[in-house]
Amino acid sequence: MLVDRTEITSLIEKEKANGKTVVLTNGCFDILHAGHVRYLASARAVGDCLVLGLNSDESVRRLKGPSRPINSELDRAEVIGGLRSVDYVVIFGETTAEALVREVRPDYYAKGGDYSLDSLPEAKAVAECGGQVVFLPFVEGKSSTNIIQKIEQNAKE
Repeated sequence: MLVDRTEITSLIEKEKANGKTVVLTNGCFDILHAGHVRYLASARAVGDCLVLGLNSDESVRRLKGPSRPINSELDRAEVIGGLRSVDYVVIFGETTAEALVREVRPDYYAKGGDYSLDSLPEAKAVAECGGQVVFLPFVEGKSSTNIIQKIEQNAKE
């Protein structure tokens, strides 16, 4: 379910008051693929409630370049929010999710195994909030970039 960023803190406080363990993850999720679905299912398995921070269109362009995203933030939010593993989707415009971590104050912050504590900009914010970083298995060969490259290659043939 897509929620306004101004509402996420109170929603998460209610979840925690009901004894739920909150997991936060984030990303662009431009073209949904099997790697995303597996990753989000693994993130959800860490706790009782999964909050997905979705990069806004503007932040995706800063991270991925002017031709991205392929799908708009509202379309991406609707698709990703339709997965049973995702409880809340909140769009954020910053390049990193550090501010969102401080707002959500998750019990766990989940990222793919292609990151490390040293390369994770949000690690300090997670520690400051009393949370724990959890690294999930990286699904090799599954990415929106690979899908776009395959489409472009097929268009040339």
